[in-house]
Amino acid sequence: MDALKVKVAGEIALSSSPGATMRKWREIFGVTQSQLSKEFGVSVSTISDYESDRRKSPGMGVVHRFVDAIFEIDLRRGGELVKRLRENQPDQKFFDVYNFSRAVNGGDFAEAIQAEVLTGKKKLVSINVFGCTVIDSLKMILELPYESFVKIYSNTSQRALFFTNVSTGRSPMVAIRVGPIKPALVVLHGLEAKQVDKLAVKIAEAEGIPLVVTSLKLDKAAEALKSFEV
Repeated sequence: MDALKVKVAGEIALSSSPGATMRKWREIFGVTQSQLSKEFGVSVSTISDYESDRRKSPGMGVVHRFVDAIFEIDLRRGGELVKRLRENQPDQKFFDVYNFSRAVNGGDFAEAIQAEVLTGKKKLVSINVFGCTVIDSLKMILELPYESFVKIYSNTSQRALFFTNVSTGRSPMVAIRVGPIKPALVVLHGLEAKQVDKLAVKIAEAEGIPLVVTSLKLDKAAEALKSFEV
């Protein structure tokens, strides 16, 4: 799935009302419920039930099929909307997104990046992560618009947030605390355990988020993350 499809799917999956977000994107693409039902292979009433949130929140399989359907309809029309949307994609200068090809156990993830666990060790080995976003914490704090914060989660919140340029870890954890979405795991890069602010650890504990630190060189960490993508 390309970057634009990931953006649309991620917005639906992370929405507090996935059905309403599906409807928004269907209407942006100028697709009727009838057209979508034929492409999607379900009844019009099923589409209506999803969009009104009368059905259980759709899983990622349904979301991916929905996104593929509206993109395919547009491409058959000439693909002008998809082209325009791709041209208007924001420059992700604040972060790099890695979406894994499979579920990765939190403990295995921490081991791969040579991380030390500060809090949440039991939970860490019981969770799976489906991706990781590497974030320049200074740029995020100083430049990233608040409304763009959700974009760091890409297609799922069940992912690790890996913060670089960290001094104590307090600011990233405060940002997570006030943010509408919580990650499965937080990594602070370039710090020793004793350097992490106590408030950062307390926030992680309060939010139930495993918190780890690593001093692994960034290029080596990137290699480990890329290995989960294939």
